[in-house]
Amino acid sequence: MRPPPPETDTELSACVDAARSGDEDAFRALFRAVQPRLLRYLRVLVGADAEDVASETWLQIARDLRGFKGDFDGFRGWAATIGRHRALDHVRHQRRRPAAPVPDEDLTDLEAPSDTAAMAVDALSTDAALTLIASLPQDQAEAVLLRVVMGLDARSAGKVLGKRPGAVRTAAHRGLRRLAARLGPDADARPTDPMIPAGALTPRDAT
Repeated sequence: MRPPPPETDTELSACVDAARSGDEDAFRALFRAVQPRLLRYLRVLVGADAEDVASETWLQIARDLRGFKGDFDGFRGWAATIGRHRALDHVRHQRRRPAAPVPDEDLTDLEAPSDTAAMAVDALSTDAALTLIASLPQDQAEAVLLRVVMGLDARSAGKVLGKRPGAVRTAAHRGLRRLAARLGPDADARPTDPMIPAGALTPRDAT
């Protein structure tokens, strides 16, 4: 019987050490822990090409892992940084803007602005939530994605974006407030994605 997969940051940090030494099972555990969140981040940056960019990201991770130093939180931020660089390279190569996963017109019937941002996930399906995030200014969208979807703190997200933690907090807060203003209290669609939990996109998460 196989042991349960690692779930805590401590267990996953041990996987980072093992994977750096060539343990393939540990590398697979890291992939399973990071890939779903990484894909959601990349979907906003490159749309339908997210899986291709993620594949390029993991190829670079596998190539450079032996030189990485840090715990699982650091690894997650490192993966996001590599993914972002690959995504920006991809966009420049394709000479087109990031595609939204769902047509914008699907969001035109949302209710009037709300005073809270809690509805940002509670009122939307996963695809619609990512589409709405993608409609934010890029600095705000990336700050929200890195903080809420990738699960990075402001300091780690700042390293990914090349910004100070305070600037990331401000961008995330503004993005969350903008999301709240586009949603109403009567929308009845529920989130379907455990990577974006209900109630996660609130202004307090940006602090």
